[in-house]
Amino acid sequence: MSLRALWIIFYEKGENATVRFSRRFSTVEHRAKIMAGSSYVAVPEDRIFLQLLLTELGLSSPNKPYVADRDDCLYRPRSPAVELRLSGKATLWPVLAISQGPLLLACLPLVDIPSEPRPPLANLLSVSQGLTFLAGLQTFILGSGGKLDREGLDSRVAMLPPLLLQVCPLGTPLDTIPLAGTPTAPTAPTSSVTQKHPAWKTGLYRGRASVNVAVVETVRSMQYGNQSRQDTWDVYGTVTCKCEVEGVLPNVTVTLTLPPNGSPLQDILVHPCVSSLDSNILTASSVDDADGSAFSGPYKFPFSPPLEPFRLCSYTSQVPVPPILGSYQLKEEENNLRVSVSLKLHESVKNSFEYCEAHLPFFNRNQIGVADVKVSSGQLDVSKEKNLLVWTLGQKFPRSREVTLDGKIAFSGSSHGPSDPLCTGLTAYIKLYLKVPDTTLSGCCVDQHLVQVYSSAKPRIFTSRELQSKEYYIWNSTGSAPMSTGQMVI
Repeated sequence: MSLRALWIIFYEKGENATVRFSRRFSTVEHRAKIMAGSSYVAVPEDRIFLQLLLTELGLSSPNKPYVADRDDCLYRPRSPAVELRLSGKATLWPVLAISQGPLLLACLPLVDIPSEPRPPLANLLSVSQGLTFLAGLQTFILGSGGKLDREGLDSRVAMLPPLLLQVCPLGTPLDTIPLAGTPTAPTAPTSSVTQKHPAWKTGLYRGRASVNVAVVETVRSMQYGNQSRQDTWDVYGTVTCKCEVEGVLPNVTVTLTLPPNGSPLQDILVHPCVSSLDSNILTASSVDDADGSAFSGPYKFPFSPPLEPFRLCSYTSQVPVPPILGSYQLKEEENNLRVSVSLKLHESVKNSFEYCEAHLPFFNRNQIGVADVKVSSGQLDVSKEKNLLVWTLGQKFPRSREVTLDGKIAFSGSSHGPSDPLCTGLTAYIKLYLKVPDTTLSGCCVDQHLVQVYSSAKPRIFTSRELQSKEYYIWNSTGSAPMSTGQMVI
């Protein structure tokens, strides 16, 4: 939630009302202009706003109790969000206002959904948060006694500019105003405000502390089963964090480690919140020739986290082999296709899948009529469209770590399946879909005991890692598969 503008008004009967303080937030106003488009209504000058607000609240012209635009039975007020009518048909909504004694506080929150037709106030989070902000500001100005004279008002208003920089940076209020009650002089701040709140952090976390770190590695591969063509594969990983830690700028350190035979991390990119890094981490590149001197950790990332989940870092790793090596042979026999597939799980990969499937699509052909195919493990199905074999391998490979598929496929019918200009004749592929929990090909992991949080409360630490596939292809060795030049691009 953000505020477009804020006003503090002093009003006593028999005297002219005055705007004692106002603040407009240009960055929020720019967002409002972009979201509203042609229906954008600018915030009026303080003099015009004061007159319109007092009229709407019935505080102006006491000798004129009836105002048509306000008191007509066709008009339905929606307190505490009032609507101010400007020149023509333009209206300013929702203006939030609260008052106590001579003090009147008002603000205009940014509404990020269409204002026509008027949405219910209960659906607008900005309304409730704006009222909470005004209530906190009212408590600050009135103090613990709840009463305030003009001299006291002037002293509190003079403190508002530096206060708003802390509690409402760039027009976005924090969760609460931390200075309720008697304020502390800005020249001698207390320890609770010694840390400057960064403008990019829109609030403070309140609740039980916890840190969640997840490592996800993705493997891609192009395998040809042909000595004249070199198989290619690559691995890239991401480390995502969600840190729920109290404090303005809490310090967290996450350390990535590798086993003795792990593959070093390279091409590391980090989030801007990371405060410092070992130079060896930044200089490790996949472009350089790999040698025994490559930095293999530990990789420490100290940072002050944002509130939302974020990607702490990304990396690549040159692993020696892909997780599954495959062989695919497709041959024409009379009016049938002879299919032979072999998949072998590498011994270094954990034999425990969340899922593992092999898809065999057939393009530029009629629909599958008969699939006389046997598998050594798992289950084979023909898709409803009759152009795809789905081989579900389940959660484990057999003890031999090798599975096979063999048989014949006959195509029949007059309706054609999908077309692909690349997969003509015997040019065909298998696409693997797999996810392996609690493992990575590089061996990268996050130890719970190596996650350090410098906070007053001891947080709960959660870590996880997994391996998944993307664009994992095994081409028919007897067809004309496309070539992959060099390392696959991330």
